[in-house]
Amino acid sequence: MSNLPPPHTHSISRGSVRLHARSWPQAAGPWLVFVHGYPDNSHVWDGVLAELAGEYKLLAYDVRGAGASSRPKAVVDYALAELQADFETMLDAVVGAEPVHLIGHDWGSVQSWEFVTDPGLQARIASFTSLSGPCLDHIGHWVRNRWSSGQAADRSALLNQLLHSWYVGAFQIPGIAPGIWKLGLDRLWPKLLARLEDMPQPPPADPHQKADGMHGIKLYRANVPGCLRAPRQRHTQVPVQLLIATEDPFVSPAMVGDTHLWTRSLQTHELPGGHWQMLHRPTPLANRIRRFVNSLNVDNCRDAASP
Repeated sequence: MSNLPPPHTHSISRGSVRLHARSWPQAAGPWLVFVHGYPDNSHVWDGVLAELAGEYKLLAYDVRGAGASSRPKAVVDYALAELQADFETMLDAVVGAEPVHLIGHDWGSVQSWEFVTDPGLQARIASFTSLSGPCLDHIGHWVRNRWSSGQAADRSALLNQLLHSWYVGAFQIPGIAPGIWKLGLDRLWPKLLARLEDMPQPPPADPHQKADGMHGIKLYRANVPGCLRAPRQRHTQVPVQLLIATEDPFVSPAMVGDTHLWTRSLQTHELPGGHWQMLHRPTPLANRIRRFVNSLNVDNCRDAASP
């Protein structure tokens, strides 16, 4: 993005993994931390970052397996516990003790649910904005509850989501997804995104796209089976903004319909557009983030001023 100011760049080590991050720490506002999904890297947020630069301190990082960060080979290295430890290391190195407003998309949101439902980490997170990435444990309970209810409407919703999520099962087969990327999916990806999102033109090609696609698939294999077999009780005290993309072909609104059961404070808003709307519709998304963060800051100021 031409109007995104030059960032501070960070290379942060955690064990054998090196994490690449970009930050814009100059603004007076609170910290916003952006976590990307699959098969993306942190640059997927550039349009939204450009909208918010100058108002807030910003941090966007490449999760392990993506962008300029390290790409561990073992599937187990992509477990949610590892992703959470990376996140905490990132906060320690770049942000410090100040609580952050967390924004996640797709697998960035999936892993962020792990962060905000950990009682030991919730004090470091001022709010969470989730787009197109439910908590895996919540999905596990949602599937069980819809199936066991015996209601035709519940089972219909479950079948509809299974049709949306066919690729998750395919990704569990070793070699399938990496093989597709090796065969040249990276070259087709910008045109495919433009078609899926009804963009006027394809986004620029990303030099990391093939490697991002091949390695990021381990996120599915490391985490989905266990959470669906034995879902945990994952509640959070962190204020949550749930954004529902109305034209998302992968995550149906029904799939996040039980989010209120797991949250103390929840706002839900629809955003017209598809799964990757931040690429070509960054303004409405940035506006939703801005309103949510600012409303919480006003509330906190009122609480602090109360006798």
